[in-house]
Amino acid sequence: MSLRSIMTARVVTVEVDDPLETVKSIFDSVKFHHLLVVEKGKLCGVISDRDLLRALSPYVGTPSENARDLATLKKRAHQIMTRKPVTLPPEAAVADAVKLFLEHRVSCIPVVDPAFKPVGIVSWRDLLRSWPAP
Repeated sequence: MSLRSIMTARVVTVEVDDPLETVKSIFDSVKFHHLLVVEKGKLCGVISDRDLLRALSPYVGTPSENARDLATLKKRAHQIMTRKPVTLPPEAAVADAVKLFLEHRVSCIPVVDPAFKPVGIVSWRDLLRSWPAP
């Protein structure tokens, strides 16, 4: 079975210079946990919801927030993204993805075309959903 059959093809991306305010807005409005970061359409990084939580002040959006807390929303995507993410092509086997998940301890694998443009994303949840039920 290839990754094409289990990957999520609806990819949401942000640009390297997008502010974390944009990243937060996306995560607040959707139910997934990873955003792909692109520059000129090519993949250059990944941001997880956990990366964002670590980068933002815990006081953002609370009554005790101040200017310094709000300033954390002005950081840029490239400042918190994981650079050089492990990737696979859509033709790769699911077994290849399992191997990468175990070797690199990542929670998602971007799926890219030969030009390194993102065409999908695979999470460990996608792998579990593809597993045949007993």
